[in-house]
Amino acid sequence: MTMISRLDDLLASKSPVLTLAPMQDVTDLPFWRLMTRYGGADLYFTEYFRVTPTSRLDKQILASITQNPTGQPVIAQMIGNDIPSLVRTAKELGNHPVAAIDLNLGCPAPVVYRKCAGGGLLRDLPRIDRILGALREAISEKFTVKTRLGFETERTIEGLLPLFAKHAIDLVTVHGRTVLQMYQGGIRHDLIGIAVAFLPCPVLANGNISTPAVAETILNNTGAHGLMIGRGAVRNPWIFSQIREHFTGTPISLPTGRQVLDYIYDLYEAVCDPSVPEAKGVQKMKKYANFIGAGINWEFLHAVRRVQSKEAFFTLCREHLEHDEALTLAPLSQDFSAKDQCSS
Repeated sequence: MTMISRLDDLLASKSPVLTLAPMQDVTDLPFWRLMTRYGGADLYFTEYFRVTPTSRLDKQILASITQNPTGQPVIAQMIGNDIPSLVRTAKELGNHPVAAIDLNLGCPAPVVYRKCAGGGLLRDLPRIDRILGALREAISEKFTVKTRLGFETERTIEGLLPLFAKHAIDLVTVHGRTVLQMYQGGIRHDLIGIAVAFLPCPVLANGNISTPAVAETILNNTGAHGLMIGRGAVRNPWIFSQIREHFTGTPISLPTGRQVLDYIYDLYEAVCDPSVPEAKGVQKMKKYANFIGAGINWEFLHAVRRVQSKEAFFTLCREHLEHDEALTLAPLSQDFSAKDQCSS
């Protein structure tokens, strides 16, 4: 069975499609491999391939496709604004085992949007129209889009939807915030719902999906065909399994503090290259711990940002997690975010 046909089966299923969001420098190949041990998603998006006139396919991101350890379909995501370069890259990606090619219209990082890429393109709908047209013509696989509601105004989505329909986009993921909101403020479920009602293709809802109960609420409020989860999956790798349990009426399995501690040890081994200096590994782990800590407590979250050594890092983790109490890993605040992170 090809990747495309497996994606077809997922999208035809009555069960919600559970997707791991692309998070640059976070949801990489080692993280995917680890996620499979905790239940895993139904569908995976790569980190974005940066596309410019001189770009070539990033070998580390490409490995997520060629060495896909998940057993699930993979969608390759691109970010950029140069049409010939996007067309070239899409065709190159099509030579690899991908289920679809995705265009990023949502990254809110200033370093990205100031170059009129990612969420920055939402300021220029005519340009998006031209890009979608060129890519739709060039891509023989499924063509998908991940977007936000707009750059500074939520109503931009109303102008985007006819473009997605015009160019027969096969799957649209909508993060229910604007670019300038970053990860602050509430998610506009009603506007995701408008996208669901308007588009002939399936829609995935994205943003602040933190627990099985929240997942059910978002699906009920939007009518979306599935969910894309980023930060919530880094914080709680059990979340996909928990959502499945919730929808099948099975008691939800909550991890104990010790199990979360084991996950952090597993994560360190998975994503930290032993050949690089310890300080670099600790800095990488602090990026993940910034998400995980939001499900533990404020004291841990503030302290982990200051640790400088592996020993100090794990001493702090043990202090807060060597216990057998069950943890929901729900975020301390729904507005918690990591600055400049292209995530969900």
